Amino acid sequence: MLTFLKDHPFAVESFFETSLVLTYAVPKEALAQLLPECLVLDTFDGQWAFVAVAMVKTKKLRPKGLPAFMGNDFILTGYRIFVRYTTSEGKRLRGLYILRSETDSTKMTFLGNIFTHYDYQTTDITFTKEDSILNVTSNKSGLQIKVDTKDTTIPLPFGSPFKDWKEARRFAGPLPFTFTYNAKRKEVLIIEGVREHWTPQPVAVIEHEVGFLQSLNLKQAILANAFVISNIPYYWKKGRIDLWKP
Repeated sequence: MLTFLKDHPFAVESFFETSLVLTYAVPKEALAQLLPECLVLDTFDGQWAFVAVAMVKTKKLRPKGLPAFMGNDFILTGYRIFVRYTTSEGKRLRGLYILRSETDSTKMTFLGNIFTHYDYQTTDITFTKEDSILNVTSNKSGLQIKVDTKDTTIPLPFGSPFKDWKEARRFAGPLPFTFTYNAKRKEVLIIEGVREHWTPQPVAVIEHEVGFLQSLNLKQAILANAFVISNIPYYWKKGRIDLWKP
């Protein structure tokens, strides 16, 4: 397989029917060891770093410019750390480093692992909604999320390091950039996402069991915020490579 294909060789567009993101605050020392050398944690109040669980119901994902009927519908779960990267030109970028990607689609697993470095895995994730209650579940991944989307004036989760929802929204995701690192070549692959009318709405978390985060043994992780957005067009630009300068 030609390795350049994994470097996001073309732009991709989709439609986010629903995107639910739960962000956890973790003492920065616990997450720093999970990053490649080129990235640094995006921290808050000098002590907290953040890992997000993003569950997205997508529609018509396809290479940008193709007609919608050629797209694919699937569910994606991404586990991501909030990070910063300084380019070779000295520009500071704020974005995400992906730890793991899951999808309910075997086709997306196959194609995603050809055209990205995200190491997609197929799982049994499902979205269901009854009235204002949204459930996202996966037995295989140990995922059980239940939120109430009705009231947007709710308080922050208990123990959140943020003082209000405005402050918390800085870590709601997704951020403009995603980074992948080739340590052998000292190259950083930068993927830029583009969206409009992005207005995350706070949700009340009723239940949040996340098997992957438990496997990381993040014992001091605290639920910091939870947001949902709906009906948003989104696209990713073609990947570009930057040579990292230590």
